[in-house]
Amino acid sequence: MKRVLSGIQPSGQLTLGNYIGAMQNFVKLQQTHECFFMVVDLHAITVPQEPAALREQSEAVAALFVAAGIDPAKASVFMQSHVRAHAELGWLFTTLAYMGELERMTQYKDKSAGKDSVGAGLFVYPTLMAADIMIYNADLVPVGDDQKQHLELTRDLAQRFNSRFGDYFTVPEPYIPKVGARIMSLDDASKKMSKSNPNPGSYIALLDPPDVIRKKISRSTTDSGKEVKYDPINKPEISNLMSIYSHCAELTLEEIEARYEGQGYGAFKKDLAEHVVSVIEPLQAKYNDIRSSGQIHDILKSGAEQAAVIADKTLLEVKERMGFLLPR
Repeated sequence: MKRVLSGIQPSGQLTLGNYIGAMQNFVKLQQTHECFFMVVDLHAITVPQEPAALREQSEAVAALFVAAGIDPAKASVFMQSHVRAHAELGWLFTTLAYMGELERMTQYKDKSAGKDSVGAGLFVYPTLMAADIMIYNADLVPVGDDQKQHLELTRDLAQRFNSRFGDYFTVPEPYIPKVGARIMSLDDASKKMSKSNPNPGSYIALLDPPDVIRKKISRSTTDSGKEVKYDPINKPEISNLMSIYSHCAELTLEEIEARYEGQGYGAFKKDLAEHVVSVIEPLQAKYNDIRSSGQIHDILKSGAEQAAVIADKTLLEVKERMGFLLPR
């Protein structure tokens, strides 16, 4: 089976966008691929984190992975920091990268814009991401549009290593589903739904109570007019809500258009809220069971042990090829 690696940062609450755009795909991929899904806590600290909040969110994200349907018997679920080879290979890959490559990264430019000082971790973040992928010689990497540039750098670094030290690394390919890869903000469909948005009304958190979800959807931005029609260019706001509806109700966009012909936005939003709640409520119930049982710690321990078997072997091979004197 081809190997898949992906992860989500534990900085802020996971959103419906994370669920539709990433986690649902993780669940599908585990059926046909060898999968490694991690909570990328080392990436989270490229910007300041409050320690207690980081611990809580790390456990919450891991539990949401399992609640969403990732099966620890089929996929390795673990904390990035629990597999130490990630950090070491991240440093080795930093020595292969060029300053100009890292300076061109769009996310670095966006996050550093207007700041007097920027942490070095944010600058070298893409080389750690490359190490995350290459430590498992992953074939496929589920990524959003905002991470495609980082994956291109990963491919360049893999090829650069192979050229200098002999063919070893698989050059990974992106896995970007055509539908649902990018759920947009509820208050501005030109921006991705993001847990880092300071406006909590812009996203639906997976742990939002049902009444909060209903209120957020009722207040979501819509386009002028009343027609429920999928037209991302001229009606981006309602098109975004229709995409959410399509995934939560398992209806095509055409079926949604036909259902609300002549009804306007009010009935559409009301039904959309109930479909979202019907998806999130069972997930929250599973999440609460996982957290209360404490089983997530056993899952993470087992997942890290499985991942480390492959990661440690890769790291030793890389160090030998690079000329390090290995312990005997």
